Amino acid sequence: MPNDGRRGRGRHLSCLLSAGLVALAGTARADGPSFDCAKVAPGSVEALVCQDAALAAADRELARVFAQALAASGDAPALRAGQRGWIKGRDECWKSADRPGCVAAAYRLRTAELQARYRLLPPVGTATYVCPGAPEVTASYFATDPPSAIAERGGQVSFMLQQPAASGARYEGPNELLWEHQGEATIRWGADGPELRCTVRR
Repeated sequence: MPNDGRRGRGRHLSCLLSAGLVALAGTARADGPSFDCAKVAPGSVEALVCQDAALAAADRELARVFAQALAASGDAPALRAGQRGWIKGRDECWKSADRPGCVAAAYRLRTAELQARYRLLPPVGTATYVCPGAPEVTASYFATDPPSAIAERGGQVSFMLQQPAASGARYEGPNELLWEHQGEATIRWGADGPELRCTVRR
């Protein structure tokens, strides 16, 4: 009888341990990224995301924001194609000396871009800039991380990020500049475009 009791207690303890392991596995899955870590290649950027809790959280947040953007988008195929292009760019971080930092920055910038471009956050301010001899520029500013703006001119749209400036607020896109300071704005549109002095209309 004593032996049977020990065996019973042993079976009970085994069941508790098994239940605990199942619970821990469930927690690990909940804390992982939005993709299946069992399918990633060892040594890849996706494997790094699977191993880093902060990067996994950034991936989950981007997946959430991307779903919101899809719902708000009028051109889901283009948005999906853009996301595939972003993934390719993120995966280039394997070349970086600071891979985690590179991947974290990629997630931050893509999340901010989707939030601003698809108006998933309300703008904290808007302004129209009147430039002599050039089309007006309208900008909406967003409290994303990092702060960003969407500038529009003549049907063209530029996603811009706030940059350090000695005075005023300076935003730069791939080939555009918008620097509002001392009651005026300096705007350059296009890599070879001239820098224009513009007035602000709010």
